[in-house]
Amino acid sequence: MTVKTIWSINHTCGHQADRDLSDRAADRRAGFAEWLARQECTNCWRASKEGDEQDKAAWLKAKRAEEQAESEAWSEQYRMPPLEGTERAVAWGVRCRHQVLAAAYTALVLEAETTETEWEGIEETARTVTRAGWWIDQRSSEPDDLTELLQAATEADRPTENPHF
Repeated sequence: MTVKTIWSINHTCGHQADRDLSDRAADRRAGFAEWLARQECTNCWRASKEGDEQDKAAWLKAKRAEEQAESEAWSEQYRMPPLEGTERAVAWGVRCRHQVLAAAYTALVLEAETTETEWEGIEETARTVTRAGWWIDQRSSEPDDLTELLQAATEADRPTENPHF
């Protein structure tokens, strides 16, 4: 007598399904069928994942909106000029500029020995960099590198790199 290949599975969600387990070795079918019985059926599992993805997408959208509002308020408070680029790049660039400058302030002024007067000079230079793409490109930079990066960005007669932003 051969080991059955079609197993009737009663899932935890209450659904019943007949599963073809012929792709499993005969001695592993019973154990797999027991495991399947402790799971939701495929349709219920997919439906729960779709809900998770929708929840995650909604959370991410809300988080981005919160970050955007905070970054725009910060830009206004510290008199940062508008950025140039596509609508999407400008929004992202505003968030990146806020994050880069906030991290640099913490690292250079609060945790190191840069004075407020020296920081104001750095901030003035940062105001001259208005290409959103530049700020996006610097989003992963080290805070200690900001002065050198701003100096490189503001050198005269420098060709524009990555004009997509």
